[in-house]
Amino acid sequence: MTEPATDRLPEDEAPRRLAGQNRIRLIAICFGFAFLAIAGQLTRLTIFPMMEEAAPRIAAEDRLPRPDIIDRNGVLLATDVAVASLYADPSKIIDIDEAIELLTATVPDLDARELRHKLTTSKRFAWLKRQVSPEERDAVYNLGIPGVSYVNERRRVYPQGRLGSHVVGYVDLDTKGIAGIEKFLDGQGALYTASLAEPAERRTQPAQMSIDIRVQAAMIDEISKAITKFSAIGGGGIVMDITTGEVLSLVSLPDFNPNQENKNFTKEQQNRMTSGVYELGSVIKAVTFAMAFDYGTASLESLYDARFPLVIGSARINDFHAERRVLSVPEVFTHSSNIGTAKMALDVGLERHQEFLKRVGLFDRLQTELPESARPLLPKRWSRLATATAAFGHGFAVQPLQGAAVVAGLLNGGHMMTPTLLKRSGEEAMAMAQTIVKPDTSEKMRYLFRLNGIEGSASKADVIGYRVGGKTGTAEKVVNGRYSKDKRLASFIGAFPMDAPRYLILVMLDEPKATPETYGFATSGWNAVPTAGLIIERIAPMLGVAPVFTPEDLDKLAKLEAKAKKRN
Repeated sequence: MTEPATDRLPEDEAPRRLAGQNRIRLIAICFGFAFLAIAGQLTRLTIFPMMEEAAPRIAAEDRLPRPDIIDRNGVLLATDVAVASLYADPSKIIDIDEAIELLTATVPDLDARELRHKLTTSKRFAWLKRQVSPEERDAVYNLGIPGVSYVNERRRVYPQGRLGSHVVGYVDLDTKGIAGIEKFLDGQGALYTASLAEPAERRTQPAQMSIDIRVQAAMIDEISKAITKFSAIGGGGIVMDITTGEVLSLVSLPDFNPNQENKNFTKEQQNRMTSGVYELGSVIKAVTFAMAFDYGTASLESLYDARFPLVIGSARINDFHAERRVLSVPEVFTHSSNIGTAKMALDVGLERHQEFLKRVGLFDRLQTELPESARPLLPKRWSRLATATAAFGHGFAVQPLQGAAVVAGLLNGGHMMTPTLLKRSGEEAMAMAQTIVKPDTSEKMRYLFRLNGIEGSASKADVIGYRVGGKTGTAEKVVNGRYSKDKRLASFIGAFPMDAPRYLILVMLDEPKATPETYGFATSGWNAVPTAGLIIERIAPMLGVAPVFTPEDLDKLAKLEAKAKKRN
C-alpha cells in the first residue's frame, strides 16, 4: 500500500534549514554592527568636531570683557579690542608639508619646526598664532586649508602706551592680569561689572584711577631729561594729593610698553616706587623731627651741639657739610645735620623711636592696589647706634611710595592715609585715616619744609609763586655689602603750596653723576631738587594751583626778566 502524505521533512532537511536561518541572522547582525560603526563615525566626524571647534570659540567669545581703565579725568588707559587667533585641527590636515609651506609663506613669523610639531600631534586642537591682524586672518582663511581656521578673541590694548605702564600694568594672552591695576582687577573685577540683567549689552563699568595722565606725562618727560643730563641709571617720581591719599602720578624709569608682545621685562624695568626699597637718606629726617616734636623732647627753639662728631662705640657720626657749631632745630633741618638729628632721636629713646616708626607704618609692608610691594628693611638689632643712624635714614630702607605716604601724613595735619591708585573723595579718605601726630607737630613740619625751600638745600625747587617746601636726601648705595662713596641715590620730597599744602612730590635719581654745572657735586640739591622744580612749574597750573606773588617774588621775576633780556 501507498503511505499517506505528511508535512514532515526528511531527517537531514531540518538541520540545513536551521543553519541557513542562523547564517541570515549572523549576517544581519554583522550588517547592523557595521551600520552602527559607520553611524558612530559619522556622528564623531560631524557633531563632536563641531563641539571641539566650538570649545575655544565659546571660551573666547563668552568670556566677560575686562573693564576699561580710565584716568581721573576719563582718559582711556586700557581697553579690549576684537582680534582673531588662528588654530588648527591636526586630524583634518590632509597634506602636512603643503600646509606648513602655505602657512609659513603667508605668516612669516610662524616657525616651520614648531608648526610641524603642532600639526602632527594627536590632539584635536592647536593654536597656530594668537591675536593676528585682520590681514593675516583673511590671508590664512583664503588658503582654504582643511582644519585651519580662526576664532574671535579680545586683545588688551593700552592707548597711552608707556605713560601708565607701571601703574596700569598688563595682561597675558588670555587677558589675565599680570601686574599693576590689571592684576588687582582680577580679584576685584566684580566691583566694576555691570548688571547682567540685560545680557545683550554685557558691558562693564570702567575702573577709574586716581592717576592724572597729564601730570604723568610731565613727570616722565622731566625725569627722563634728568636721567640723561646727570647720566643716572634710573629714576622715578610720585605726585600725591595729601588731602585724599590719591596718587596722581607714579613714574619709574626705565619703563616698558605694555602693548609689546614680548613681556619678558628686565629687573631694571621693575617698579622702583613700590617693588624696591631704598635708603632715602635725609628724607627720613622729617620723620625724626616730627617724632621729637610730638613726644615733646624738642621744639623749634631747641639747640644741638654739632661741633664734634657723635661717637657711639667705635662708630663716628659726622655731617656732610659740617658747620662745627651749635645749631638750632631749624638749622639742623636746613643744614641736614646728621649729628643734630641723631641726638634728637637719642633724646626720644630706643623704645619710643620704634613705637613711633610702627605708628606711622614704617615697620610694615605698605598695602595698596599695586601687587608689587616690598617690605621695609630694618636694623636687625635695635641698638643705640641703630636709633642714631636710622634717624637720618642710614641702615633703614623703605619703598619710596611708603616714604611719601608718611611725609604726607606729617604735613596734612597728622592724618595718615594709605595711598590709593583709585579715585576717592576726601570724605572717604578721612573715614579711614589714622592720626599719627598732633596738628601742632604738623604745623611745625610745614614751617621747616618751607624754610628749607627758601634758604636751605631745597631752594632750587622753589618755583616763584607756588611756595614750595621740602627735604633733600642723598644716600650712599650698598654695593657688595659695603657703602659706596661713588654710587648714590639722590631724592627730594616736598609739597606745595606750603601755606596750605595740597600736593606732595617725590623725585628720585639713581646714581646721578656730577656735571660742570653742578661744580662737581652729585648730591640731591643739584639734581633731584631742580628736577622737582621743573615738574612743579609744569603741573601746578594743571592741578589748579594759582600762583601767589609776594613783593619778593615780584622782585625775583623782574631780575629773571632782566637776565633774559641780556642773554637775548
